[in-house]
Amino acid sequence: MKYLYKLICISAILVATLYSCGNSSKLQDGEYSLDILSTNDIHGTWFSRSYTDSSQKKSLLNISTLVSKFRDSIGAENVLFVDAGDCLQGDNAPYFFNYIDTQSTHLFVRMVDYLKYDAIAVGNHDIETGHPVYDRVRKELDSVGIPFLAANAIRNDSGKPYFQPYKIINRGGLKVAILGYTNPNMKAWLAEEVWSGMHFESLLPLVQNDVDKVIKREKPNVVVVVVHSGVGSGDASILESQGLDLFNTLRGVDFLICSHDHRAFIAQNDSIALLNSGSHSRNIAHGEITLTVQNGAIVDKRLTAELLSTPTQVDTLMEKFFYQEYERVKEFTLTPVGALLRPVKTREAIVGMSDYINLIHTVGLKATKAQISFAAPLSYNKEIPSGVLVYNDLFTIYPYENQLYVIKLTGEEIKNYLEFSYDNWITTTDPEHLLKIHQREDSRYSQKGWSFVGRSYNFDSAGGINYTVDTKAPMGERIHIYSLADGSTFNMDQDYTVAITSYRASGGGDILSKGAGVDVDKIEERIVARYPEFRELIYSYIKNNGSIDYLQIGDTSLIGRWMFIPEKEANARLEKDMKLLFRL
Repeated sequence: MKYLYKLICISAILVATLYSCGNSSKLQDGEYSLDILSTNDIHGTWFSRSYTDSSQKKSLLNISTLVSKFRDSIGAENVLFVDAGDCLQGDNAPYFFNYIDTQSTHLFVRMVDYLKYDAIAVGNHDIETGHPVYDRVRKELDSVGIPFLAANAIRNDSGKPYFQPYKIINRGGLKVAILGYTNPNMKAWLAEEVWSGMHFESLLPLVQNDVDKVIKREKPNVVVVVVHSGVGSGDASILESQGLDLFNTLRGVDFLICSHDHRAFIAQNDSIALLNSGSHSRNIAHGEITLTVQNGAIVDKRLTAELLSTPTQVDTLMEKFFYQEYERVKEFTLTPVGALLRPVKTREAIVGMSDYINLIHTVGLKATKAQISFAAPLSYNKEIPSGVLVYNDLFTIYPYENQLYVIKLTGEEIKNYLEFSYDNWITTTDPEHLLKIHQREDSRYSQKGWSFVGRSYNFDSAGGINYTVDTKAPMGERIHIYSLADGSTFNMDQDYTVAITSYRASGGGDILSKGAGVDVDKIEERIVARYPEFRELIYSYIKNNGSIDYLQIGDTSLIGRWMFIPEKEANARLEKDMKLLFRL
C-alpha cells in the first residue's frame, strides 16, 4: 500500500479567512508560501546502518536527504521543520547517550541541531527516560535554540508549563506560531516517579484556549499545533488519541501535527490540515500553505498536504559527521554478555509457553521473589540465534525502559486480569480463527496482510501458576487456575505478590483497571517493592548464570504451566492463524 495522499484546498472558507485576517500580523501585499515538513515517533532511528550486520534502515540520515532537497529547491527560509515526539527511546543509540555517556552533549541534540529542526514536541517515551535524561535534553536543546514543547505538562508547584509552551518563528516573510503538547494520558503509560512534579492536561479544550491567547498576543500569520497524540476516532473517547477531535474543532490553526499511534495519516478540510508521518523515519509529512494578501489583509489561503516516503539515500556528509558516535554505539552494542543455548523466536509467545516469555517470567520471579509474574511479548517477530549473546540482543528481548514492580493482588483479581488479557488475544465468536486477528492493508507488502485487532504487547500470560485457557468458553469462564507452580493451593480470596512492569502497574493496556478492577490511581497502596529496569535485570541474570539455558528458564516448578484447551483443536487453529500473521 502506498502512503501518498494529496489534498488541495482551492481557498479557505469565509469564516476561516476572516479569522486569519483579523488576528495576524500585517503583511505587505503579495503572495506568501511556506512549506512544512514533519516527523514523529522516530524512536531512536538515528543511524541507517545496523550495528550487527550489513543491513540498512531508514533514519535521520535519510530524512536529511529529503529535507536538504526542499531547502536547496525553495530556500531554507521557506521551510519549517518540526517533530512530534518520541525521539529518545527505542534504539541502542539513545540508550547509550541516555544512560552510558551522560557527560557529552546528548547525541540527539547534536543531530537535530545539525538538521536544523525548528521545534520538537515531547513524547511519552521521551518522558519515560526519566528526569535526568529529558531535563538534560531540554536544557541542551534550549542552548541551540530548539524548543522542547509541552504546554499541557503543568508544574504542580506553580501551575505553569514544565516545558516551553510555544515558539514564534519567522519564515518566508511570515510570522509562524508553533504550539506543542505531549500525551495527556501519561499516567496510563508511566510510573509517576518519572514525571514527578507535574501533571498532564487533556488537549481539549486546552489547545484552543492556548491558540486563542497566542493569536491575540502574537498575531501570527500561520499557526502550527504539534501534539504527541494519536489520530483517534474523532468522537472524543480516547484521551491519548485526540487528533481528529482537535482537527474537527480547532479554529485559527493551519496545520495540526499528530503522532503516537504510528499511523501514517493525512486529512484536510477547508481551513486545516492534519499530518501524521507514521513512525521510525519511514515517511515525512509535507504541507504547504500559500497566502494572498491585499490591502494588508489575507484574502485567500490555500493548503496542500501529502505523505512522502523517506528516500533510501543517506546524507553521506551527515553520516561522516557522526561516524565516531556511530562507532561508539556499535562497540557498546556488540559487547558480549553471555551465551544463548538455542534460538529464540519471539512470535512463539503467541501460541503458548516459549523460551522468550519463560525468560522474562524467570527473571521477574527470581529477582523479586514474587509468587506470580505477568509478562507479554514486547518484540513482535524477532529471532535471536543461538551462540554468543551481545548487548544488542537484550534490546530484542526487552526493547523498553520499563521498571519492575511487585504489587499485591487477590487470587480473584489475578484470574480476572488473565480473563481480560486473553480476551484481547483470542476469540470464541469467529469460527475461522482462534487468534483475534483481522485482514487489513499492510504497507510492508503489495497485498493485504493480517494483524491483531489489539496490541500483542498487551497479551499478558502468567508465570508462577498452573492454568488453562479454554478456547471454547466465553470471557469470564476461560481461565482455570489449578495451583501455584509448586503445587500448593491457589485461593481466590488470598493475597499474592505479583511481579509486573511499571507500564502495566500505571494502567497501561487497561488490564489492571478494566480486567482486575484495580484503581490504578491508588496503585501506591498495592506496591510492595520497586526494582531497576527490566533489561538491566535480564543483563544481571545472564551475567550471573553465564547463559540463557532453556532448561533453567523452563523450570515449571518456578514458572508453572499454561496451555490453550482443547489442546489438539486449539493448536490446529493457532497454526493456521500464525501462517496468516507471519506468512510462514
